[in-house]
This record gives sequence, C-alpha cells and structure tokens, in this order.
Amino acid sequence: MTERDRDADGEGQDRPKPPPRRLALFLVVPLAMLILFGCFTRWRESQAAEETRKRLRDEPVAVQVAEAKKTSDLTATVLPGQTLAFTSADLYARATGYIAERRVDIGSRVKKGDLLIRIAAPDLDQQLAQARAQLGQMEAQLASAHAALDQAIATQNNNRINSQRSHILASEGWDTAQNRDNTATNYQVSVKGVSSAQAGIGVAVANVRAQQATVDRLVALTGFERVLAPFDGVITARDVDVGALVQSDSVSGTPLLHLDQTDVLRCQVYVPQSQFAGIRDGLPARITVPELPGKVFAAAVSRSSAALAQNSRSMLVEVDIDNKDGTLKPGLFVNVGFDIARPAPLIVVPDAALIFDQNGLHVAVVRDGKAHMQPVSIERDTGTEADLSNGLQGGEQVIVNPPTDLTDNQPVRVSPPPKAGS
Repeated sequence: MTERDRDADGEGQDRPKPPPRRLALFLVVPLAMLILFGCFTRWRESQAAEETRKRLRDEPVAVQVAEAKKTSDLTATVLPGQTLAFTSADLYARATGYIAERRVDIGSRVKKGDLLIRIAAPDLDQQLAQARAQLGQMEAQLASAHAALDQAIATQNNNRINSQRSHILASEGWDTAQNRDNTATNYQVSVKGVSSAQAGIGVAVANVRAQQATVDRLVALTGFERVLAPFDGVITARDVDVGALVQSDSVSGTPLLHLDQTDVLRCQVYVPQSQFAGIRDGLPARITVPELPGKVFAAAVSRSSAALAQNSRSMLVEVDIDNKDGTLKPGLFVNVGFDIARPAPLIVVPDAALIFDQNGLHVAVVRDGKAHMQPVSIERDTGTEADLSNGLQGGEQVIVNPPTDLTDNQPVRVSPPPKAGS
C-alpha cells in the first residue's frame, strides 16, 4: 500500500457521519404543519373580516332626516348701510369782508332764516353808495331829456304856426317867398328836433335801467353780508371766527359753516343683483344700530338709483328715517333689514344636510330605504338653512348630519327625532 492510499484511508476515518433521515423528518413535518396552521388561521380571519364588512355594508345605518321644504315666502335680508343728513350744505361767503359777528357754533340748532354770521364789507357798502349816486345822476339826465322834449315840441308847434301864416301871407302877396321858405324850413328843423329829443329820452331811460341793475346787484351782494340759515338744521362744522377775512369765492374761499338737516335722515344701502328685483318704493325696512341694542327704527324705501353699479353689481337704495327725537346721527353704520319677495320658489334644507366632498356639493336623499346622493346648488345660506336653486323638487327626506362614510345607494334606517330635553 502506498503512502497516498494510507492518507486516503485516514481521511475517510475522520469524516462525521450524516444525521439519520428520521430526525430530519421529525423537524420538517412539525414546521410544515405550523406554517399550514398559520395560513389557515390568517384565511379564517380574512374571511371573518370580509363577512363582517359585508354584514355592516348590508345592514341599514340609522340616520336622522328632515324634509326639504318648498317655499315662496318673503326672504328676510339684512344689509349694511350708513346714515346721511337728509339735506346738507356748506355755507360760503358771497361778500368779501371781515367776520363782524358769529351767532352760532357747532351743535347749534337753527331755523330757516336765522342770522348765523354778519360780515362787515365797507368796500361793498361804498360801491353801493356810489352806484346809487350815479343812479341819481342818470335819473336827473332823464328828467332833463323830458324837458328838452317838451321844449322841442313847443318850438315845433310855434314853427308850424309861423309856416302856415307865412304861406297864407305869401300867397296873398303880403309876404315874400323867401320868408315863406325860411319859416317852412324852420318847421322841418323843429320836427327833427323833436325826434332827437325823443331819442335822448330813450338813451336816458336805458342808462337809468343799466344803473338800476348795478344798484340791484350791489344791494343783493350787501344782503349776503347777513348769512342766513337756508333750512332748519344743526351746525356740524365751524371754519371761521370773528375777525377772519373771507372771500366771495366758493372755489378758493373757505366755507363758513356746515349745516345738516337731521330731523329726517337718509340711509344708503347697496342691494346686490340677486335681490334687486324685490326692492320697490314703500317697501318696509328695519334699521338697527349695533351700539343701540334692542332698538329697531321703522322706515321705508324712499328711492333707488334704478341702475346697478358696474363695478359692484349692486343698486343704491335710500331709506328715509324719521329722526325728530335726534336719536340717530349722520354718519352711523347701521344694519338695514328687508323682507324681499322671492322671484321664484326655492327649496330650503338645513345646513347640516349639506355634504361637500371631492364630488362637489350634494345632499343625501332617503328613497326606497337607501341613501341617494343628489347634487344641489345654493342660492343663499343664512347660517342655519340653505336656499337651493336646483337639485331638489321639495318634499324629499334629506339626511341631517350624515355619517362621513355614507355612500350612494347605502341602506339606511330613519330614526325618530330625539325628544326635547333628551
């Protein structure tokens, strides 16, 4: 035996013996059975879950419903507005001068025709005196023109008699032809003199009228030295004091006072396009002021612009408010309530019935024991109820506070409404 053979025999003696096949079978079989048991258990749980889901899906869901009401009643609308004085005016000076007297201040209540301010205008007074003196001159010139006319008429009559006498004498040979011609010429000249005197009177009359107009204008201007109240109201602004110089210019001049008539107030409110059709003159309105809780002032629509503004698509409406007690003031922010007639019947549902998800806005309608998703469009939302313009016909049962997982055609069971106090 060679050395290589001996080495081969030695290695064969050191190699371990393989495990018995019975032992491997004992390990593999339990492991396979354990895996099969786990898979079976998982399958059983999956089947049970699927059966549970199917049972829950087929079992009706208890829901609360409300009826979709069809209404054509009046729509209660509240819009913001502001109060203004019924009549308001800035009073300017029409006479240049100094403030000599001021009888009113801010908050003063005045009547129409009351003296508010007296302006001292000596220059204007002197212009009036000068104009009146010139008017006297013009009237004297007119009287002189009348006297000249009388004198011209007398001269004409005298020359007419002399001409007639000379014509008779010359025809009988007692006077010369030259003298006859001279008297006839003098008569013709006196006729022209009468016409000239009459024209002089016309000029004098025109001068008197022109000067009288100047005097009347200055009298009117001096009348503006007394600033009078144009209407009943309250002084809300005072821009001058005694001694201040004022100019008779409404552009560059400073307003003297601001006067507001407050026994009746205008309330301006802008009505949107969706509601303008129900606005008419005489429509009752309710005015409330946030700072006067509990007080409601009755009023009515007095006028409207009869056109919608292009930038806001709203119509200006004015409501007159009786304010003889002076409770309200110009410039207040108020809320104006109207009961506007609906242009067409609408469907009213609770806000809690609205569903908004990835499919849009809709409500769940109960029909044949199932929930049906119905798309809708909102015309107006008051915060508690929604007016729908389309989607429902009225009388449907809509689900209130629907479950978040409610699906179309899912069976539902209508529960009775909860008792009060429960």
